[in-house]
Amino acid sequence: MSIRSPSGLRRARLRTAAWVMAASLLAAGGVQAQAQRVQTPYAKPKVIFDLYLDHPDKMATALYWVRSFVNPLTEAPYSFFDEDMKIVVLLHGTELVTVARKNEERYAEVVQRMRYYAERGVKFRVCGLALTDYGYTAEELQPFIEVAPSAMTELVHWQNQGYALVTPQVVDKKLSIESIR
Repeated sequence: MSIRSPSGLRRARLRTAAWVMAASLLAAGGVQAQAQRVQTPYAKPKVIFDLYLDHPDKMATALYWVRSFVNPLTEAPYSFFDEDMKIVVLLHGTELVTVARKNEERYAEVVQRMRYYAERGVKFRVCGLALTDYGYTAEELQPFIEVAPSAMTELVHWQNQGYALVTPQVVDKKLSIESIR
């Protein structure tokens, strides 16, 4: 048999009362557990987006990955300036046709969005090998495009410079958010 001091007994009773009250509130629906928002202390980011899409129409969706990266970092509480972020977008799949000037009318919305990000400091690079495969020259591309020797060498180079690799997954959407919510 253990003997508790008066203060130890009081603490035990208070703990028990707190547990009983918490359980009662939860049972009555008065207090509910919920997700907690966090504000990760991000450093100045360096990222390369590796795009290799199976259809040029998916480029619009792929650019939402860039938006989802840039927007939270340029808004409060982070408020990074464009020059605080180093972003490279590497194209080496079918999306390459979206930056050919002859296709600008067809992909006007995508080109407009890329031009907007390029003006904010995002570098858009195209694989030189893919450029040749598609039968284009550098002169036929949008002026904000830079041509790299190879997508593979670019990926290694930027990762060696400390850039994080993000490979957007753009799938065919089969369900609406509303239908599965």
